[in-house]
Amino acid sequence: MYGKSEIQRPVGNTFIVLSIFVALLLNGLPWRGVALMLRPDFVAMILLYWCMHKPMRIGIGLAWAVGIFADVADASIFGQHALTYTLLGFGGVVLHRRLQMFDLRQQTSQVLIIFALTYLAYGLVHWLVEGEVIWGYFLGLITSTLLWMPLSLVLQRLQQVRVSRER
Repeated sequence: MYGKSEIQRPVGNTFIVLSIFVALLLNGLPWRGVALMLRPDFVAMILLYWCMHKPMRIGIGLAWAVGIFADVADASIFGQHALTYTLLGFGGVVLHRRLQMFDLRQQTSQVLIIFALTYLAYGLVHWLVEGEVIWGYFLGLITSTLLWMPLSLVLQRLQQVRVSRER
């Protein structure tokens, strides 16, 4: 009789870098109108996921570097994404044990708080430099949080391997 179980495969650096690259591409798509306001921050979601699950490999330094790259790619205020992704990475690394204690539903409420602080920092920088707040930008906070569970499930599924063993 064969029993099937699933185990987590070790995550390679290539997979992590590829997921961050795909997130950067998704953020760079030509979003317009309401879709632009509802667009989740895919890079923030991926960075938080990896900072939570691999805090020794993906941390604040990589979050800052990805933020600088996102600033250049987005042609936004230089350092804005770098600052917010650094704060996000710090939250993910410091709270990784706490966040992993929860199931995905409970984790989503915790992640909402981290995303809210990140979006607030982004909005604050924009307000200090430009003198205005784009309130529609905060709708992305809701979609990022709503997509947390599916994103986590997809990334976990990509890391799983089925093992058959004879009993």
